[in-house]
Amino acid sequence: MEQTFIMIKPDGVQRGLVGEIIGRFEKKGFYLKGLKLITVERAFAEKHYADLSAKPFFSGLCDYIVSGPVVAMVWEGKGVVATGRTIIGATNPLQSAPGTIRGDFAIDIGRNVIHGSDSVESARKETALWFPEGVAEWKSELHPWIYEN
Repeated sequence: MEQTFIMIKPDGVQRGLVGEIIGRFEKKGFYLKGLKLITVERAFAEKHYADLSAKPFFSGLCDYIVSGPVVAMVWEGKGVVATGRTIIGATNPLQSAPGTIRGDFAIDIGRNVIHGSDSVESARKETALWFPEGVAEWKSELHPWIYEN
């Protein structure tokens, strides 16, 4: 089983989409392993988006992430990184398919509701950054009804 980091951005929190987004991951069969509502400090935002620091939109992106609370989560499951990205949709909501989170709830790329790790390695890095205390270790009783093995 792999894990991924998912963050509902300030616009998603402000618009009341937290429950809907959590529900989509739960209904797929993924396990919630970590969850926190947090107001992000600027230095932390810059650390999270360090790989984008040379981009012209970096400062605006950091401003956006610190503008209100976010919901940070860790989800676990078979293929959760790639499948999570599919559930989320394309970075540009106008290119996101209907049925995806961004396809259903976003229009502008600068207000695209959600962040998801783009690789297993970035998921490890982001999880360590956002959940230094670790995540919950548990297994759902529904596991055999979701997974063959």
